[in-house]
Amino acid sequence: MILGRLVEGLGHEVVGAEDGREAVEKFTANRPDLVLMDALMPVMDGFEAARLIKDSAGEDLVPIIFLTSLTETDALVKCLEAGGDDFLTKPYNPVILKAKIQAFNRMKEMHKTLRAQRDLISSQHQRLVRDQELAKIIFDRVAHAGCLSAPNLRYLQSAYAMFNGDILLAAYKPSGGMHILLGDFTGHGLSAAIGAMPLAEVFYAMSARGFNVRDIVTELNGKLGQILPIGIFCCAVLMEVNPSKGLVEIWNGGLPEVLIVGRQAELLHRIPSTHLPLGVANAEKFDPNPVVLAMAPGDRLMCWTDGVIESRSQSGEQYGEQRVIQLIDSYAGRPNELFDGLLRSIEAFHGSPEDDISLLEMIMQEQAPHRPAASSLAAHHQSAQDWQLGYTFRAASVRQYNPLPFLMEVLMEIPGLRVHAGSLFTILSELYSNALEHGLLGLESAWKRDSEGFSHYYIERNQRLSSLREGWIRVLLDHTPTAEGGILRIEMADSGAGFSHQPMAVNDGYAGRGLALVTALADEVTFNTQGNRVGVVFSW
Repeated sequence: MILGRLVEGLGHEVVGAEDGREAVEKFTANRPDLVLMDALMPVMDGFEAARLIKDSAGEDLVPIIFLTSLTETDALVKCLEAGGDDFLTKPYNPVILKAKIQAFNRMKEMHKTLRAQRDLISSQHQRLVRDQELAKIIFDRVAHAGCLSAPNLRYLQSAYAMFNGDILLAAYKPSGGMHILLGDFTGHGLSAAIGAMPLAEVFYAMSARGFNVRDIVTELNGKLGQILPIGIFCCAVLMEVNPSKGLVEIWNGGLPEVLIVGRQAELLHRIPSTHLPLGVANAEKFDPNPVVLAMAPGDRLMCWTDGVIESRSQSGEQYGEQRVIQLIDSYAGRPNELFDGLLRSIEAFHGSPEDDISLLEMIMQEQAPHRPAASSLAAHHQSAQDWQLGYTFRAASVRQYNPLPFLMEVLMEIPGLRVHAGSLFTILSELYSNALEHGLLGLESAWKRDSEGFSHYYIERNQRLSSLREGWIRVLLDHTPTAEGGILRIEMADSGAGFSHQPMAVNDGYAGRGLALVTALADEVTFNTQGNRVGVVFSW
């Protein structure tokens, strides 16, 4: 063959075939780099042979150059449609032949390089996906270790990427009730979720130890400010739900309005963001004070991240907060259908989501049962049984320090008291709150007899606490072992003028619930005449 000699003369090895079928067989056996093939051959024409050769080559690039005397456009197009990459018309021009072979060799080398890079990228991507899946399992176990399955909570979390930049946490408090945190980190995916692990760790640890909203949000802000790079922060809502007192404390830093909806789906309160996101302000400029509102059993609290109100329709229109308000109005008298209705409305409105979407509904329950809360320090099998401890917290400490978790750690050193952690935390919390608010700060319980008085009460509380310069609260703990268990005596005294404790067992509006609860939990509650010292006996 003339062509064969030309190709050999260019320094290439040639494998010849007499017809199309033989060409397919020899290709399978020899796997040549380039096929030069006549379009018109006996037994099997070049068009069919080209299709079979391409199928056999798979992902390998095997250029096929058709050799033809055909000059009609349709015939040449047919060569390319059959799998040919180029054609060479007879008579052959050695210069053009050499150029085409060299060009296809370069193309083949480029194809090999691209395949190798593709395979490497695919392998690295699969490894990255496996690593992220493993990390997500760990992330979910840490982030969802609380009480999100509680019957009074409903939520939706829809991630824009594998990792969710939104985080939703819930944990029972030692005294009953719960803490809830909804957060939205800057960005999406892994980079957004990176701060969720330390945030969840701090949240669960401090909730279990009985810290309040102010303490938790202050610690979270400091922690995130320390570890997050510039430009990454967390917009968040942190809530403390207290069914026994019928109130909720809400700290909103950068998220959309929190809504409180009544038992007939009427809108009661809108709580906008009044704080900077977590991780932005330093300790001196950070404001940890929440809004305190009354909630009756059956009232609903609803909150969401900005992915809900900023989701867009196919036409580019934002969902918006006003649409939520209108939807709530449309469900008047049907509160149980509100959450599902909002989900359907959001799903029907937006097209492809451009952000993580999180939505939460919390229904205020009747007084919550007391749940045992494990101390963050393991109890020793051998611990002091017969002891007395006294602590005095002066004005500077009272302004900045919550002693309840510290006192609980002391009590939890007694193994038998651990199962009573919820009751003990409630007793200590109520006694300390009364000593602080009514003793040192001189606040009036009557201000809390209706929901309108709550705002004034807690605004005044914060102002008086920040300006407190004198006074003290003294706590005496005395434990005596008995054959059945033990007797714990608690004495709480303050330097205030005292207060009237006679109506404590009467549930008059929102006031007086705390001391009534202490009376129900303790074996004995006594006050001195002045009302600035109270003693409690708790047997176990």
